[in-house]
Amino acid sequence: MSNQAAAPVENDIRGVLIQVAGGRLLLPNATIAEVLSYAEPDAVPDAPDWLLGRIRWRGWQLPLVAFARLAGLAKERGGLGSKVVVLRALGGNPRAPYFALLTQGFPRLVTVSRDTLMVVEDNNPLPNGVQARVLLNEDAAFLPDLGAIEDQIGAAMAQIA
Repeated sequence: MSNQAAAPVENDIRGVLIQVAGGRLLLPNATIAEVLSYAEPDAVPDAPDWLLGRIRWRGWQLPLVAFARLAGLAKERGGLGSKVVVLRALGGNPRAPYFALLTQGFPRLVTVSRDTLMVVEDNNPLPNGVQARVLLNEDAAFLPDLGAIEDQIGAAMAQIA
């Protein structure tokens, strides 16, 4: 009898499916710092419509992004049942180590493996802020391009500063 069958598969990662208006996002679980109940953000004058404002979290002022608006999927607004997912920024800017995404409901933990994840190859252009369309088992989702989103947040904040 082989021990290999009982060994955990090292290529599996823990992910989360996050519901946004017009679709789902698939993110590595490690990028999520916290999930909060939605509260109206502080307005940011002259911000693009996808930048809903700033929220206070652990001493930080985090930009709150409506991904569905950024990507052109839907005119998403926060409200009853909405959540805010605080994400660890990947860009390495010590003054902006986090940002927040508006979501619809709680993220769902999933296991992502080579057998369950498939990139959807079609000729349709990808929405803004998306690096790929994927299928996780039967769930269609977008892989967000967090670096590009962070760049757009940085550019928007620099213009209104």
